Amino acid sequence: MKRGRLNAGWVGLSVCLIGAAGCRSVGPDYRGPPASAVVNAPSAQGAFRSSSGSAFSPLPVPKAWWRLYDSAALDELVGRALAANTDLRQARANLERSAALLREVRAQRLPSVELNFDPSYQQLSAESYLYPGSVSPTGLYDSGISVSYEVDLFGRLRRAVEAAGADDQAVKAAYELTQVTVAAEVARAYAQVCNAAEQLTVAQHSLQLQLQSTALTARLVEAGRAARLDLTRSSERVAQIRANIPKFEAEHTNALYRLAALTGRAPAEYPRSVESCSKAPRLMGPLPVGDATALLRRRPDVREAERLLASATARIGVATADLYPRVTLGLAAGSTGVLTDFLASRTDRYGVGLNVHWEANQAKARARLAAASAVARLALAQFDGVVLTALRDTESALSTYSHDLEREDDLSVALARATEAEQEAERLYRGGKIDLLSFLDAQRTRDSADEASAASHGRLASDQVAIFLTLGGGWE
Repeated sequence: MKRGRLNAGWVGLSVCLIGAAGCRSVGPDYRGPPASAVVNAPSAQGAFRSSSGSAFSPLPVPKAWWRLYDSAALDELVGRALAANTDLRQARANLERSAALLREVRAQRLPSVELNFDPSYQQLSAESYLYPGSVSPTGLYDSGISVSYEVDLFGRLRRAVEAAGADDQAVKAAYELTQVTVAAEVARAYAQVCNAAEQLTVAQHSLQLQLQSTALTARLVEAGRAARLDLTRSSERVAQIRANIPKFEAEHTNALYRLAALTGRAPAEYPRSVESCSKAPRLMGPLPVGDATALLRRRPDVREAERLLASATARIGVATADLYPRVTLGLAAGSTGVLTDFLASRTDRYGVGLNVHWEANQAKARARLAAASAVARLALAQFDGVVLTALRDTESALSTYSHDLEREDDLSVALARATEAEQEAERLYRGGKIDLLSFLDAQRTRDSADEASAASHGRLASDQVAIFLTLGGGWE
């Protein structure tokens, strides 16, 4: 009767403790960034300051923004990079590792169960048992099962799971950030391939024109209508133009090699399909940029920093719980004896236990709590920094693109005027109305305007990619 009341008492106590486990979680409850965070400031919401021009649209950024270019080659390159890029492979492995760590932390809330079976053949010492005779060798065994369960009275395990879950979400955001970056780098490298080819074409065209001019000057010198100095100056201009060609050839080749690396291939396997591209992809209409509110929800690095803040906040609860006792319930049963009596009733054993552990040295626990609180403040400062950087980079990218558009308009006018001036100078030179130096100056001006226009095309293509990158376009 007494044994029955004792067992009932243990069961009752266990039920009470398990029921109490859901009553309280110490530490702050995280419900989002505090009101003082930069992300909640009115100035961090609404339209971008630099997006008021006709070059931008308040429409939301599309998920796969590179498809706006309507380029099958670019779509293929981005798809290949997302599948094989080495940075993304590392990020995926890190994502799998994070998921495994989260499962491990969650498993700590489950009962711990251990099974053992240890048979052996031993020669026991008779004297160790104060037995005057000898003991024959015999087979022994020990088997059993033990179960332990930590009653999470103060939410230590729940806060640990909360922190691990936030860490896992931060790793997912970091993975998406890598995807955004890789897609943008592929688009940028593709634009560099095309623009380098365009600049190379411009330089080769200028070279052909200059060679024709030099041949004309040589005939004039032979006819006595021009000085040999004119031929020397014209030949010098040919050498200057020819000197620029290797630079553009190197830029073109290096961009192809970069595309190969981004798509997970060796330089020798660069994509031949884009080698002939001669004009950088560019959107001619307004760019969809959305607003700052959508930006801060979309950018993966902002979400990563916010999740790390949530994790640091949860770890304050883990440290706070160390100020309170830990209660563990235990149950063990088994059989120990000689092998000939395996599982006989006289070899049975069992027990039920309750373990209460409390660290009396509160100074250490409070120091850990202070450290956790400082880490949370650090995470908040880092989160604010990421938000400010996101807003700054986006405004800067929009401003740069706007001014580069204005610059291209001026360059287009300059190129048209320089071309007219060169044609008029050539007509006058052929007619002997001006000297070769004046004609060469007109050619040099037109060549410079042509080169500046081609470079501007590449710069605008890169500006557009930079905008989509800063907007975090590609994933929500």
